[in-house]
Amino acid sequence: MIALDTNVLVRIVTRDDPEQTQAALALLRGKELWLAKTVLLELEWVLRFSYELDREAVLGALRGIVGLRRLHVEDRQSVVLALEWYAGGMDFADALHLAASAATDGFATFDRKLAATAARLDVFPRVELVGGG
Repeated sequence: MIALDTNVLVRIVTRDDPEQTQAALALLRGKELWLAKTVLLELEWVLRFSYELDREAVLGALRGIVGLRRLHVEDRQSVVLALEWYAGGMDFADALHLAASAATDGFATFDRKLAATAARLDVFPRVELVGGG
């Protein structure tokens, strides 16, 4: 099994370097692959800020990557849940942190926007504003 770096996935999504894109696609066809959640988190950031893709394009790319055959995603259940919340308007990093905290009783934050989005999406664990906000 081979673990993937963010730049390999960037080539697959953006196809901005033909030679590296072909090498990345060949890797996808030939090996069992591992994807760490942190790589997916970095990919979202790179696509949004470096390539200026909108939320829908980023969401489509992330879902496409997670759905690849022979790709083993770290904590796939949390990643899929985070993508659902991201589709609902939550920041992806917040969604990933929150989904990874599913076994807890709550998620403490000072971030009012996160708390409001989490309440609107009715997520669990419940998001609690530290100090009552």
